Amino acid sequence: MSEPIVIGLAGYGTVGTGLSRILTDNEEWIRRRIGRDIRVKKVLVRDPEKTRQAPLPPGAELTTKWSDLVEDPDISMVVELMGGLDTAFELVSRALSSGKHVVTANKHLLAERGQELFSLAEEAGRALYYEASCVGGVPVIQTLKESLAANRILKLTGILNGTANFILSRMSTEGMSFDDALAEATDLGYAEADPSFDVDGIDAAHKLVLLTRLAYGRHYPLEKLAVQGIRHVEVADIEFAREFGYRVKLIGQVREVDGGLEAGVFPALVKYTYLLARVGGNYNAVRVEGNACGPIMLHGQGAGDLPTGSAVLADIMAIAKEGSAPNNTGYPECPLPVADILPPDESRSQWYFRFKVRDQVGVMAAITRVMAERGISIAQANQKGAEADEDVSLVIITHQARGADVRAALADIDAMEFINAPTVRYRIL
Repeated sequence: MSEPIVIGLAGYGTVGTGLSRILTDNEEWIRRRIGRDIRVKKVLVRDPEKTRQAPLPPGAELTTKWSDLVEDPDISMVVELMGGLDTAFELVSRALSSGKHVVTANKHLLAERGQELFSLAEEAGRALYYEASCVGGVPVIQTLKESLAANRILKLTGILNGTANFILSRMSTEGMSFDDALAEATDLGYAEADPSFDVDGIDAAHKLVLLTRLAYGRHYPLEKLAVQGIRHVEVADIEFAREFGYRVKLIGQVREVDGGLEAGVFPALVKYTYLLARVGGNYNAVRVEGNACGPIMLHGQGAGDLPTGSAVLADIMAIAKEGSAPNNTGYPECPLPVADILPPDESRSQWYFRFKVRDQVGVMAAITRVMAERGISIAQANQKGAEADEDVSLVIITHQARGADVRAALADIDAMEFINAPTVRYRIL
């Protein structure tokens, strides 16, 4: 049997303890798969006195200095599971420069500074693998990098954040408000004390940047990505969407349009017959459409100790088995070229509008006139409101319309005297 793979593990929280548990429980199976053992020598933690969720791997020792992982000549691979930006970047970059392979689950790091790190890995001839960075135990990274490599990807659409999906699912099935659904997600441990990255779409945006690189071989800068979260989604819109045959989901999507890339994270109406619409709870899903393979759907748990630990271990085992140069980005170019970006104003889609209007004659005619002037045609319309209500909700589903025309039309409509609140708008997939 070959010499064991010796690992320096940075971080021993949820994912780190999950990895340790799988290494212990599946030890014989792992040895059979790769023909060698995997041994954790050092574990980097902030507080060595803290009670751990699980015992350390056999023979491992704690350290509070990341340099101990980089400078140890026995350690051939650093596994970064601590998250964050600055310290994680320093650790990963120094590990690569020192000739060590790196496995990370840090989508924030790779979304912000991936171009630099992949270039470092290329120069060092070392692996920088990151299956666990996107949708936990769902093997989307390897699928895009290897299994679908012969395809031109036409579109990638995903539910990329389990916390947001859980909240929208509870709002849909139980009629809960956003605040109540968020409180439940927090109680169950799905949402952090500060849930901003999840509910504001930032976590999904990090993942979408990584998936775009893999799908298209282009770097889509995070700061240029259009991102909208779910804080302002109301139960009323979820119920209206259901009447029209849709479910509301937080979507990350990238697609090729006339040689450029259109990408963004946004709440959207998804037809109830689509598989994505049926992804409930804290589950994630990614739908990839290739020009040769057609549509493929990947679905599973996007977080948690064992699912994410499984993805981390898959990368470790892949590196252990490789005999040639590592395949970090799926492309020989390094760094990847920057994408040609389609501006949001030029994108086209169907739209859902909800107008809060005064109940008076001529409202519908005035709204439809403005929409017609901007080239926006109506597919369906519905008005709701009791007879005693001063305000009513007017809901319109459009045909395909350009983003700039939608923005201009709604600016004109919201300025009308009978409009009592800013118009709610969502894209329709």
